[in-house]
Amino acid sequence: MEQIEHIREFGGWLNRYTHDSASCHCRMTFSVYLPPQAQTGPVPAVYFLSGLTCTDDNVRVKAGAQRYAAELGLALVMPDTSPRGTDVADDPDRYDLGQGAGFYVNASQAPWAPHYRMFDYVNRELPALLERALPLVPGRRSIMGHSMGGHGALVSALKHPGLYRSVSAFAPVCHPMDCDWGRGCFSAYLGDDQALWQAWDATELIRAGAAPIPLLIDQGTADEFLAAGQLKPEALARACEELGFPLTLRMQPDYDHSYHFIATFIGEHLAYHARALA
Repeated sequence: MEQIEHIREFGGWLNRYTHDSASCHCRMTFSVYLPPQAQTGPVPAVYFLSGLTCTDDNVRVKAGAQRYAAELGLALVMPDTSPRGTDVADDPDRYDLGQGAGFYVNASQAPWAPHYRMFDYVNRELPALLERALPLVPGRRSIMGHSMGGHGALVSALKHPGLYRSVSAFAPVCHPMDCDWGRGCFSAYLGDDQALWQAWDATELIRAGAAPIPLLIDQGTADEFLAAGQLKPEALARACEELGFPLTLRMQPDYDHSYHFIATFIGEHLAYHARALA
């Protein structure tokens, strides 16, 4: 890890790092906020997965999360959303495929497979790296995300029982097999066999009997992507109701898809994770 930024915030430090990734086979960038409590001992970590077109920079600048993390004694880990570099496959004509749009899956199709292994990166490589190098409590992790990153957070928790103490999401892509964003990325990254897509779809994982973990989801009612059918929280809610899976879905009147929405409720989400990590 090479530290490239070191910024004082709320008594702690916002650091940015780069490193050579064994999963993505490129140089990756991520940010970590270490609260004041990390100066005297290890602290638990909350991973935040960002959405389409974002980098690690969006959440650390716009969400206002560091203030709450400092109060609660939580580290914030903020990965990038995809591999990047001149030798990494991309589709410059699309914002929803390629660099900036890794969708947190392990790609199996050319030309994406050599680099687009964001699921392994987020859930295996990055935690192992950080728990060796930084004052983080091994194994005490929670995960959350926004939009495409909300999909990534849900799938990460559902596919790895016990890896995370809690999971939450803002406006997640709940049923990617049934929306344009998901179908576009899944067909490119995973191929045309939709039976293989089910392993990367939170709604389908719950229908298939994923181990229960309480889900907290906030969704704005004025979200333009909700109206466009990209998010499908109703499909996830039906699957949870049918199987008795624990879900708290809060439809927040008049909120949109932006970081104004996230910043409004980020404190409640971090407090939820702090209780699970205590």
